[in-house]
Amino acid sequence: MKHETLIFLAAATMITVAGAAHADGPAMAPLQEPAKSLPAPTADISPQMQKFIGAPLNPDWNDLWKTGTEARKFAEAQAAKVVPGIPAMLQRMHVKMEAASIAGVRVHVITPDQIPPDNKNRLLIHVHGGCYVLFPGEAGTTEAIMMAGFGHFKVIAVDYRMPPEAYFPAAVDDAVAVYKAELGSTPPQNIAFFGTSAGGALSMEMVLRARENGLPMPGAIAPGTPMSDVTKTGDTFQTNEKVDNVLVSRDGFCDAATVIYAKGHDLKDPLLSPVYGDMHGFPPAILTTGTRDLLLSNTVRVHRNLRRAGVEAELVVFEGQSHAQYQFDDRVPETEEAFGEIAHFFDKHLGR
Repeated sequence: MKHETLIFLAAATMITVAGAAHADGPAMAPLQEPAKSLPAPTADISPQMQKFIGAPLNPDWNDLWKTGTEARKFAEAQAAKVVPGIPAMLQRMHVKMEAASIAGVRVHVITPDQIPPDNKNRLLIHVHGGCYVLFPGEAGTTEAIMMAGFGHFKVIAVDYRMPPEAYFPAAVDDAVAVYKAELGSTPPQNIAFFGTSAGGALSMEMVLRARENGLPMPGAIAPGTPMSDVTKTGDTFQTNEKVDNVLVSRDGFCDAATVIYAKGHDLKDPLLSPVYGDMHGFPPAILTTGTRDLLLSNTVRVHRNLRRAGVEAELVVFEGQSHAQYQFDDRVPETEEAFGEIAHFFDKHLGR
């Protein structure tokens, strides 16, 4: 009887505390997290991906560029390291790539050696990542090459203008110009937008801009770990600070780059932070991220807003991965898995 009385009193106390919290509002004091060591996770992660997950912090994370010229200098040095590996990737993926211009916009057209009949009349438009300032030219095509290879789709990779050549809203305007031009030969329901990081945000910004311009919606989108809130609002901007070994910090290089691109424009504008846009009427979406991604919350919030707007949306979260690591190397099993899921989603939702 005494034991039952204690249980009742404990339950009553919990109800009283809960009621007080409800009446007075939730306690908003920050949690105090003691310093601790985080081992690199290995469960259900391939040895190849473990090398990315266990890598030290990006040594360039605190390069806080002030101008478009400074950012471009770094971007060109980085691109010089990426481009030499592209010919081998094209061979591994069994695709061909050709530089072209569509509606006055620089693009790369990537065509698989074998396109299945169901994909003959389908087209993917890719917008690359890089915080709106990185991966110019061929350096911005690696994700598009993987999508073409793993998914067997024709892909147009948009080499949108970046600082110091142009600033907001040049990236989204260039991408939408390509989409508008392609509507002359491909039905909108047969077209999908995809990209990662800034490219993930741009794939949503393209939808918002297309709607503004009275253009039809595409058949599907795949925003990968999107930079959907560049005001740095979201739980994992705090919890994954210095845990994400790619972006590392909410106040690091990517924030500095976005400020350069925005050039004084309101960072809460949905064409910079699409999480604040009206997502009613959006096409079906598949979003990809990782548990250590600084932008995990950005991705989760977009997914939730899409669902609240009645849009079919899938959320794919990889164990242990920091920002965008699912597309770092086409030879990693998780990469094939991620692109396979996106391809399956596109196959389900695009017209034939």
